[in-house]
Amino acid sequence: MTRTGLNHLAIIMDGNRRWAKARSLPTLEGHRRGYEKMKRLAEWCIDAGISVLTVYAFSTENWNRTAKEVSYLMKLLRDGLRSDIDELHRQGVRLKVIGDSREDDPAHPTPVDIVDVIANAEEKTRHNTKLLFQVGLSYGGREELQYAFQNIARKGIPADEITTEHISRELWTAPAPYPDMIVRTSGEMRLSNFLLWQSAYAELCFIKKHWPDFSKRDLEYIVREYQSRKRRFGK
Repeated sequence: MTRTGLNHLAIIMDGNRRWAKARSLPTLEGHRRGYEKMKRLAEWCIDAGISVLTVYAFSTENWNRTAKEVSYLMKLLRDGLRSDIDELHRQGVRLKVIGDSREDDPAHPTPVDIVDVIANAEEKTRHNTKLLFQVGLSYGGREELQYAFQNIARKGIPADEITTEHISRELWTAPAPYPDMIVRTSGEMRLSNFLLWQSAYAELCFIKKHWPDFSKRDLEYIVREYQSRKRRFGK
């Protein structure tokens, strides 16, 4: 248990495009500011004693955006991992990318150089213990469950012997604990295919601010809000 009680925080980082539009800025600038805020969030979580941070960076549905926007988001991730991984490593952060980021997937063709950069970043930081930072890339909760069920089937486990533990072990987030709190910025009040299995008993928090405006004070509010909740787990 952390000193705040909040061990695993998950965030749907929503509102980059709306933030840019409200300021008459290009959409891509909103994404750049959002990425910079994501880096700061990792630092703030370490300061708060949070052990696991999971962010929704790029969903399976995001592949349907314009080619220009997708290309920019991939470039932002590629360049960011290359330039920032040393600092994350110095801070004791372990990076793990979750999702179906295969370069040979015709529906979600993650560029091969990004797949390589991810592999290098994960290997470099895999022994770090200060913060497990899980980044959802080409991530979808339904797709994660499909992947888990297919893996269980491949192992030949009889249907009537499959347990919730079998499913949990096959999730992209395994073996990380389930999130204690899921936060969505920008005022929308839905999960949008994020951590569907893991969210069963997570506390939910919705913030009206667009993601680039998120601050350390907002994180402090989230921690206080979490501490005020009574988690009964159905009891």
